[in-house]
Amino acid sequence: MRDYEGVALCVPVSRDYARNSKHAAPWFIGRVLKELLDESGLKKPDIDGFAVASFSLAPDSVVTLCEYLGMEPGWLEALPYGGASGLLGIQKAARAIQCGDAEVIACIGGDTSAPGNFKELVADFSTFTRDAGYPYGAAGPNGVFALLTRHFMSKQGVTREDFGRLCVAQRYNANHFSGALLGHKTLSESDYLLAPEIASPLHLFDCVMPCAGGEGLLVMSTDRARYLNLKTVEIAALGQKFNGYAPDAIQTRTGAAAIASQLYNQAAIGPENLDMVQTYDDYPVMSLMQMEDLRIFEEGGAAQFLRKRNTTFDGGDLPHNTSGGQLGVGQAGAAAGFLGLVETVRQLTVTAVDNQVPDVRTALVSGYGMVNYDRGLCSAAGIFRAGT
Repeated sequence: MRDYEGVALCVPVSRDYARNSKHAAPWFIGRVLKELLDESGLKKPDIDGFAVASFSLAPDSVVTLCEYLGMEPGWLEALPYGGASGLLGIQKAARAIQCGDAEVIACIGGDTSAPGNFKELVADFSTFTRDAGYPYGAAGPNGVFALLTRHFMSKQGVTREDFGRLCVAQRYNANHFSGALLGHKTLSESDYLLAPEIASPLHLFDCVMPCAGGEGLLVMSTDRARYLNLKTVEIAALGQKFNGYAPDAIQTRTGAAAIASQLYNQAAIGPENLDMVQTYDDYPVMSLMQMEDLRIFEEGGAAQFLRKRNTTFDGGDLPHNTSGGQLGVGQAGAAAGFLGLVETVRQLTVTAVDNQVPDVRTALVSGYGMVNYDRGLCSAAGIFRAGT
């Protein structure tokens, strides 16, 4: 596979996370765009590519956003991939930069949230949920992931105490990230274990909180980034898989397992060389499933990993979801597909401030999304290096 030489990621932006908002999705996307321009020194006409992920943008689209925001790009991309959107967006943008189809591409995820919005979203998520799920009493994402979690616990020997270690570490990271909605609240192991049950075996702190917010970054040539004097991140490898392992009776692995070898071969490193990992964490079980698929620990080794490894940003072991992940920051619709990616660019450009990982040079980011009947249909992952 052709490499990503000559492409830079830069200007990581997180904006306006809130539990609920009176503003619509275009407002959040526009706020991210403004900060991308302010931080880069670019003007709006300099942005000739625009990629957007949003669950709450309809009836608007990427092209109507161009009119609202006063943009005239020559390259557009809509990203309907849920939690894999950020990675898939930068892959498409990187190839467009290499082919000369665009020079500067803004990749943004943004969503609004209001009481009742999430219920409406999942009830009309697909023709399956609309016609064959919710009319018959579907339990929503909590029901699906409760079943996946119980199966994973039985197969792997993982306990609630183990899941608690992951969630407590992520909340600690969120306590040091100013953008995290739950960053002002600490979480102890006893808090986690005593939390109300939501859908057995899931309890309150296993469930991601829907919210409003936006994330974004710029993709451009390394030469353009140097000219603008911007700190950069390089793409070492990217991969994607859709509807992976469809014959599996229940999801015990994601599509990331099918691309792991490709990723490490392209990046010319192994998982032991990673300084940091960011996974898509709508529920703790999915973080563990993705880490196993990407060989962060050996097959069946989830429990031992959680009991032996320190995953806080300052733990000196293997930092994971260093901003707190969605479990600490919140899940702003499709913007959450950019959360780990944008945080990685912050970390690798040494601009993370209070949650900066020391001496970080190489990171892995995974994305997972579009859960329809019983599994996520989109998987993506990437390995990134600090720019030179």
